[in-house]
Amino acid sequence: MKNNILLFLFLMVLITACDVLDQEPELQISDGQAITSLNGANAALNGAYNQVQGVYQGRIQRLSDVSADISQSIGTWDFYREMDTYGVSPDNTELLDLWTFIYRGVNQSNNLIAQVPGIEATQAQKDNILGQAYFIRALCHFDAVRVWGGVPGVAGTIGIPIILNPSRGIDDSAFPSRASLADSYQQVKNDLTQALALLPEDQSNNSNTRGRATKSAARALLSRVHLYLGEWAAAESRATEVISNSKFTLVSPFSTIFTGDATNESILEIQFNTADQSGLRFWYAPGAIGGRGELAAHDALYNSYASADARRALFGFDPVVGVWYTTKYFRPGDIDDGHVLRISEMYLNRAEARARLANNAGATSDLNAVRNRAGLANYDSGTDVPLLEAIERERRWEFVGEGHRFFDLVRTGRALTVLQNVGRKNGPAVTVSSAQRLVMPIPRRETDANKNLVQNQGYN
Repeated sequence: MKNNILLFLFLMVLITACDVLDQEPELQISDGQAITSLNGANAALNGAYNQVQGVYQGRIQRLSDVSADISQSIGTWDFYREMDTYGVSPDNTELLDLWTFIYRGVNQSNNLIAQVPGIEATQAQKDNILGQAYFIRALCHFDAVRVWGGVPGVAGTIGIPIILNPSRGIDDSAFPSRASLADSYQQVKNDLTQALALLPEDQSNNSNTRGRATKSAARALLSRVHLYLGEWAAAESRATEVISNSKFTLVSPFSTIFTGDATNESILEIQFNTADQSGLRFWYAPGAIGGRGELAAHDALYNSYASADARRALFGFDPVVGVWYTTKYFRPGDIDDGHVLRISEMYLNRAEARARLANNAGATSDLNAVRNRAGLANYDSGTDVPLLEAIERERRWEFVGEGHRFFDLVRTGRALTVLQNVGRKNGPAVTVSSAQRLVMPIPRRETDANKNLVQNQGYN
């Protein structure tokens, strides 16, 4: 990517990054090359998905979990300890890597959107590629705004750079400022609406249908975006559209979602293989079994699961350090897929939207669908926590290692309440003491390269 968002950083990131995904796969073309044929467009599309791999190989999942009450830093990697203790610096290289992959994905999408209409191909072929490009751009901008922007009226004060044209050199457009939060989310919705109009219902086979954007993926991501914005009726409607599609079902047993690929649970998962490996397992697995052992589950999280809960079984215990760690991602060869959208999220999205619309019966039914699949009894409003709290708790149990918890707490305005005196094994308990820490700092190298990028409050 040659625009200001990353400017001179790419070579430095490629040299210093420690993850195997920092290598470009063979079946893609870079975002600087002309797209002149259908084969070239498909290669460029592979390149766009490769940038999304860089986000969902674990980077955004780890950020969310360690910044919440899911996992804690127990190793030597300072950059995750910063997130764990709410002392993140603009020099945090994990954030820089995340920014890099997100905006590379944006630029690769922009090249496709600009050039694919002119290639020789059927309209259906062009629409499919363009729909996927709009979806990827929406997903990248959405992840950027929830990390560095916040949520309108809840957290954060300013949005992100919205890049809609491919970079063609250094000029005034190479130094964008940040959009408002409202405009940032509106652009995500605009792109998803465009993607929905262009994408097919299914891709060429089951694996591609769940590993590439489809109409269902666009509907599902729209449901999530509406939930972030408090647009309850729209969030419910989009979730219902996906739930009504018979190809998506709650899979039992729960563990099979992660031991295989492209199950009926998956709406969209970012795919990895032995030649293009995932980093999901490495950071959680103890050193004795080939991992780094950097991040462990909070004891309070593990102890909150009922013994009958199938999700409790997806934790291992490291007797050397004395900690629990997630085993959702433990396939040989580091080929675990990153789960972006699952059908259980749609049930819980709809449950929350219905509860906020005072449809408690409908909300409870959706909540129970997820609970029952995990082996738990129905929710009892007479003896359990309030309904919205029960839905929040279910999301915590359901999505360990999938990048939801911190952002869920931020979007609901609950972070400053819940993230108080969170116990840690390797240090004192931690507390989010300032709303300014509910968004991450823009990487310093980006603000140094582009003086139009205003740093988030509290990080100057």
